[in-house]
This record gives sequence, structure tokens and C-alpha cells, in this order.
Amino acid sequence: MALALLWPARSGAQMYYFQDDHGAYHFTNAPRPGAARFVFDQPLDDLSAREPAPSAARARAGAGVYDDAISQYAERYRMDPELVRAVIRAESGFNRVAVSPKGARGLMQLMPATAREHGCHNPYDADANIHAGVEHLRTLLDAHGENVPRALAAYNAGSKPVARYHGIPPYAETEQYVSRVLRLRREYRRKLLLARREDNRSRRQ
Repeated sequence: MALALLWPARSGAQMYYFQDDHGAYHFTNAPRPGAARFVFDQPLDDLSAREPAPSAARARAGAGVYDDAISQYAERYRMDPELVRAVIRAESGFNRVAVSPKGARGLMQLMPATAREHGCHNPYDADANIHAGVEHLRTLLDAHGENVPRALAAYNAGSKPVARYHGIPPYAETEQYVSRVLRLRREYRRKLLLARREDNRSRRQ
């Protein structure tokens, strides 16, 4: 596949790349949905297999669209589905083509190496991304003795800082991330409880 632009001289500026409908690569210094972070001297990923979202509105589906996948993989990996929902909301806001400035991609914002490690070759495929993300979170829970806050901190900052500080590292971003995910999980659990109560009330009527 031909390059649409020639790579400029190597510099310290962060660059991103994406593929158009013809498979040509384009480079930009601004992150955009569907773009990947360019790393000098590393091969470009083939992004043409993903299904590009035509608009942000269509990319941002509500949590209900992914209920089946969340429930399936949460059960498979012995995990609270409300925790998975909270992580997805905090990571991407349920935008399946989200790309972070650091290059994390998809619903659960997987770095390319992490995605490949868990068998996810198309991070914009919602099912594959959730599967890999839940499996990754399970490995972190196992590594940190089922301690959810520590596992979340490792999901955000990596396991080494968590081990170094014997807990949540004193990084503002990580502390805020853990706090937000736990708050979102409480909200989802509260909504689930209310829905069950309403369902039981309807059945008794």
C-alpha cells in the first residue's frame, strides 16, 4: 500500500497515522479517531481491517449495545460486569474507535502490545477489545490479590509503580482514575439494584 505522504525528518514531535479507504497511509500531528501513534523504526499496523465510524455519534454507543459481550466475558473471567462497564466508561466513554494521545485504542483503551498479548488484532472490534480488556484486567486482579483499587491503578499506570509504592502510586491521574472507576461501579450497581426492585414489584402486581 502506498504512502500518501513522505515521512518528514525525524523530530521530537508526536505523530499519528491513519489509513484511508484505499489503504493509503496519512500522517498528522493531531490525534484523531481511528489514528494510531507513530513510533519511529517500528512497522506500521494495518488499520484497514477496522470499520471506521462515520461519525462520533455512531461511535459512541450506549452501554446497552455491549451488554452481551460484557456479561459474557465478565462471567468467563469471574469478574463483576459493573466493574467492566465502569472501566469502559472511564476509558473511552463507550467510543469503540477512541484513540488516546499515547496510542491506547478502542473501548477499553488497550495499548497495541497489550492487545496483541491477549489475542486482539483489531482493537476497534468491540467484542475483541472487550474480551482482551477483561482478560487483561483479570490478570491484574490475579497479580494484585483481587485488590480492585490496585488492579485499576495497574490498568492505568502499569504494575511496576503499584509494586513500587505497595499500593496506588501517588500520581494525580491514577488516583483520579481509580476513584472515578469505583464511583462509576457504585452507580451501575445502584441502577442494577433499582431495576431489579422495579422488576420484582412489577411481577407482584
